[in-house]
Amino acid sequence: MDEKMIKVVGTMFFREGKLLIDKPRKRPTFQMIGGRVEEKETPLQAAIRECHEELGEKAIFDANKFDFVMDFIEIATSDPNLKIHMHIFIYQGELLGELTISEEIEKFMWFGIEDDIHLLSNTLKNEIIPYATKHKLLYKN
Repeated sequence: MDEKMIKVVGTMFFREGKLLIDKPRKRPTFQMIGGRVEEKETPLQAAIRECHEELGEKAIFDANKFDFVMDFIEIATSDPNLKIHMHIFIYQGELLGELTISEEIEKFMWFGIEDDIHLLSNTLKNEIIPYATKHKLLYKN
């Protein structure tokens, strides 16, 4: 059996100890801002493109403030034969402007350490929240 692997990116935006996440219309849980790396695209290029697509035209951020922080491989929740190589970035600045929902994105949330972890995708629960907590990026206000 040949296992498939796709490259995916996620970007962490923080504000006042909370992480920005979004809820796609087609999924039951919130997830990171991000998505699949397309052919001939670097993970950084994909992260910037996905932020433009998911946050909407009114969100303002500087493409020079994305820093790579980690990568890991996990099994896709939707397909146990699919491995996902996640590349995680952090935005080193303040997200300005306005977030816009779309055909793809139902709503946004600034997730805090006291919010319900059951709302989150496995990637957020198992990797991102522990990382953000350990590095004091998520904290009580």
